[in-house]
Amino acid sequence: MNEPIPVPKVALVTGAARRVGAAIVERLHGAGYQILLNYRHSAEEAQALAARLNALRAGSVELLPADLCQMEAVQQLAELASQRGVGLLVNNASSFDPTPLGAVSEAQWQALFDSNLKAPFFLLQALLPTLRARRGAVVNLIDIYAERPLQGYSVYSISKAGLAMLTRSMARELAPDVRVNGVAPGAILWPEQPSPEQAAAQQRILAQTPLGRTGRLEEIAEAVHFLAEATYVTGQIIAVDGGRSLYL
Repeated sequence: MNEPIPVPKVALVTGAARRVGAAIVERLHGAGYQILLNYRHSAEEAQALAARLNALRAGSVELLPADLCQMEAVQQLAELASQRGVGLLVNNASSFDPTPLGAVSEAQWQALFDSNLKAPFFLLQALLPTLRARRGAVVNLIDIYAERPLQGYSVYSISKAGLAMLTRSMARELAPDVRVNGVAPGAILWPEQPSPEQAAAQQRILAQTPLGRTGRLEEIAEAVHFLAEATYVTGQIIAVDGGRSLYL
C-alpha cells in the first residue's frame, strides 16, 4: 500500500490581512500550519493578526508584504516562500471593481487581470519547484460569477473565469505532484458601505439563496482547509454559496 502523501504545513496566503484572507489564515493556523501572510496596503491589520497568532504559537506567522500586480514583487515573494519551504499556496488576493460596458478603460482591464489572474499564474509558476518537491497544493479563490457573469462587472467576471480555467488547467498539468483546486464564494461579504442600489441588489441575492442567509467567513476558510488536505481531490471548484448558483 502506498504511504499517504504528507500534508503541507507551510502555507502562503495572499491578500490575507483582513476579511476572507484573515479567516483562512486563522483556520490554517489553528490546524497547525506555519503561515506566510502576504498583504499589500493593510499593514496595520496584518501586524495585529500576526501578533495575535504569534502569541498563541511563537514564530508561526511571518509577514511578507508585496504588491502582486508588480512582477518583480511576485518573484521576490516566491523566492522568500520557497526558502521557507511552502507546501500550500492560497491565491486569495483579488480586486472587485465595477466596469460598466462602454466606459471601461485599458487601465481598469489591466488592473483586474493583473490582480485576479496574472498574479496567481506567475506566483504558482515561480513556486513550482518547491510545490513539486513537497507534493503540495494550491487553492484559488474564484467566484460564482466566474460561471455566470455579474451585471456591470464584466471584466471582473472574465478575469475570474480565467482563474477557474487556470485552476483546471494547472490541475491537469501538475498532476500527480501538485493538486490545484478552487473555492467559489457566493454572498459572503457585502461592500462595507453599500450604495442604495447595492443594498437593493443584496436583498435580491438573498431572496435567491436557498439557505436564506449570507455565508460566514469561516465557511470559506473551512472549504480552503478541506481542499488543502484532501489528497485525492484535484481540478475541482467548490461553490460555497448557500445554493445561490442554482439560480444563476
